[in-house]
Amino acid sequence: MPVTKTAKRALRVSDRKRIVNESLRKRIEIAQTKAKKSPTAKNVSIVFSLADRAKKSKILHKNKVAHIKSLFSKLLVSKAK
Repeated sequence: MPVTKTAKRALRVSDRKRIVNESLRKRIEIAQTKAKKSPTAKNVSIVFSLADRAKKSKILHKNKVAHIKSLFSKLLVSKAK
């Protein structure tokens, strides 16, 4: 456990950030499963939006986001054919 006042404050802040980051990761996972089941333009755009948001706040690495976007754009193209 933290001893100093600043360490306690840092723990509170990191706990709040962890909760926000976990919720965004979970939303991305849910959106991905939904888009895999029915790859419509709307579902794929939701995945793209969430992935870009995670990249912007550095929750996901930029290459992982690129991989996700590539995968779902391929899904969307194959569904259209």
